[in-house]
Amino acid sequence: MAIKNCLSKVRTTLLLTGLLAHVACSPTSKPEQSNQETEEKMDYMQGTFGYDLNFLNQHYDDLVLLQNAEAQAIISPALQGRVMTSTADGASGKSFGWLNYDLIASGVVEEHFNPTGGEERFWLGPEGGQFSIYFKAGTSFDFANWYVPKEIDTESFDLVSNNDREAVFQKAMELTNYSGTKFKLTVDRTVRLLNLAEAEELLATSIPKGMRWVGFETENKISNDGENTWDEESGMLSVWILSMFNPSPKTTVIVPFRPGEETVFGKIVTDDYFGKVPANRLKIMENVLFFQADGNKRSKIGLSPKRALPIMGSYDAQDSVLTIAQYSLPENNDRYVNSLWEIQKEPFAGDAVNSYNDGPLEDGNQLGPFYEIESSSPAAALQAGASQIHFHRTFHFMGTPEQLNQLSTSIFNLRIDEIEGIFAKGDNE
Repeated sequence: MAIKNCLSKVRTTLLLTGLLAHVACSPTSKPEQSNQETEEKMDYMQGTFGYDLNFLNQHYDDLVLLQNAEAQAIISPALQGRVMTSTADGASGKSFGWLNYDLIASGVVEEHFNPTGGEERFWLGPEGGQFSIYFKAGTSFDFANWYVPKEIDTESFDLVSNNDREAVFQKAMELTNYSGTKFKLTVDRTVRLLNLAEAEELLATSIPKGMRWVGFETENKISNDGENTWDEESGMLSVWILSMFNPSPKTTVIVPFRPGEETVFGKIVTDDYFGKVPANRLKIMENVLFFQADGNKRSKIGLSPKRALPIMGSYDAQDSVLTIAQYSLPENNDRYVNSLWEIQKEPFAGDAVNSYNDGPLEDGNQLGPFYEIESSSPAAALQAGASQIHFHRTFHFMGTPEQLNQLSTSIFNLRIDEIEGIFAKGDNE
């Protein structure tokens, strides 16, 4: 199956850092649902955007609501400018982001990590290795010593400005890696809803008339505010974006990749993060692979920058939702941080993109279910005062089978029934 030639155009477009102009700010306010007071008081079913907005409003005082007609997204400054969830259908429509309702409602602050969920969150890499910012120097690489830095877990980002289409955040922080290097940096993060013209330009296709859809992008800039250069000797940071979605028994992740000999491009996929992914959950074709994301088997895959392309996605055949992720993937840069929990021989031979499927642990407990699509920036080799930007975009499309098929064929050169048939049985163990 040949991936659409427009991917080269997508790659070029993604490298533009000034695509959308920043707009004037408006006062911060707690978001209200839609237009009518009566609608604000409505009881929505769990799984809808209105339910999640009501729930989040009970536990956070500073939410920002972005909206463009029925396309809406909830952003939390308290959770690092996190996109909590989005919808294509207004308050009564499907809510796409996974939320950890129990943890949020409890108000408990966990010591190691607070997995509150959210459709798209900002993190920094690397996670493991001699340049990790999640382990202190000299400690062993196990969960007892793993701590997500509070700056990207429990501390809020400053809301600089916001309006209906855009929210701008900033956070200054100081971090120390496993090797003792101190990083002084500023994070600037902007979340934008995309309109039809922008989405069609970015995807290099026409969106069928009448489709319900939502699209947003995050622009994530890290700046070296210290006096020393970040390099391979000191260790380097990277932007790490993680999107958490609600799975179904019939959700399939779609990952186009660059074909070619392993002697040139390396292996196609890393599939043994939590034990090798079973063959009935990972199908590799000529230039696209499929990964089952049903929330029933803990597993993860990753592609190197030599194999990755600046687009991937998923299709939920149960709810007929086509999701597309698009991200920066600079050419001729293969230095990506390695997050393996060990002292590494190749600390800058990490993945550019990943996908994770949640599932029960050995004791039967489970955090989700959810699945993730992740992208990373290259390792940031920054001199003092320099910056690096990473874009990540998320689109969800709902419509008739004909509309979905038209869009999927245009973007992935795959018919919807081809994707749906990959894991036809649904619940694989």
